[in-house]
Amino acid sequence: MNVKHLLKVTGLSLWIAASSISKASSQEITVLLDWFINPDHAPLIVAEQEGLFEKAGLKVTLVEPADPSLPPKLAAAKKADLAISYQPSLMVDLNNSLPLMRVGTIVNSPLNSLVVLADSDIQSINNLKGKTVGFSVGGFEDAVLGAMLETHGLTLNDVKLVNVNFALSPSLYAGQVDAVIGAFRSFELNQMDIDGRPGRAFYPEEHGVPTYEELIFVAHPEYAGTAKIERFLDVIDEASQLILQSADAMYRSFVSYRPDDLDNELNRRAWRDTLPKLARKTRETDSDQWDRFAQFMTDRGLIQKPPSTESYLLPPGG
Repeated sequence: MNVKHLLKVTGLSLWIAASSISKASSQEITVLLDWFINPDHAPLIVAEQEGLFEKAGLKVTLVEPADPSLPPKLAAAKKADLAISYQPSLMVDLNNSLPLMRVGTIVNSPLNSLVVLADSDIQSINNLKGKTVGFSVGGFEDAVLGAMLETHGLTLNDVKLVNVNFALSPSLYAGQVDAVIGAFRSFELNQMDIDGRPGRAFYPEEHGVPTYEELIFVAHPEYAGTAKIERFLDVIDEASQLILQSADAMYRSFVSYRPDDLDNELNRRAWRDTLPKLARKTRETDSDQWDRFAQFMTDRGLIQKPPSTESYLLPPGG
């Protein structure tokens, strides 16, 4: 055997050995999603499709929930490594003594909005007096609507609330309601435009509601800050940067995860509208913002008292 051939064989053997070690040392992470896969989950899907998780020695399983209320509960019970949740939901879960910590952020500002048909006579929130407002989930949405109304001299007593389940835009089309609260500006507004029934949105953070983080990663305190979770968050940061640098190419990567379901006009528009709200650095957050929002929820009767941020915000670096 000549030296050149020996080097080739040795190099191949080393590559195979390294590959075997990498696979053997891969760590599994289960992430429970908050909803069906959509552009809000862009960094996770891009990380998977671009091989970033595998490169970091992670085998990540993404699970879409049958019941969107379950993921945080399952994470608190250590049935999964991570769950995707919402800042308002985490406040309620902590108030109910669920052991959870926020370890990262995906979407760092609200997507929630109050929506009316663009051709309606509701030009401002003042015009809602005597109108019917549809909602999907009581509690937080009522509180948001109440705060928005109060900034314009109205209260919840000035409107009629109707539970339309998740048929937000259809209830507007049918004339069942005059407005809906809880519509995602990246989803319902785009769907309405595609349907030829464009909407007009009023944003809570512009009408008396403190800003908050829409989508976050939560974990049991025993899992928060562990090496594999930190590695996972590093990959999410890497994927987010890829998306922001090459949005069109990464959209193609995103839809390749499940082309028949994901490659459509609604997701193309939602992708465009979601990207500006993606967290640039998933670990970064503002504890003062969390305090302000917790006080808002306390004042609205959604939680008994604001939790201490030290109890649920993971310090930078774990």
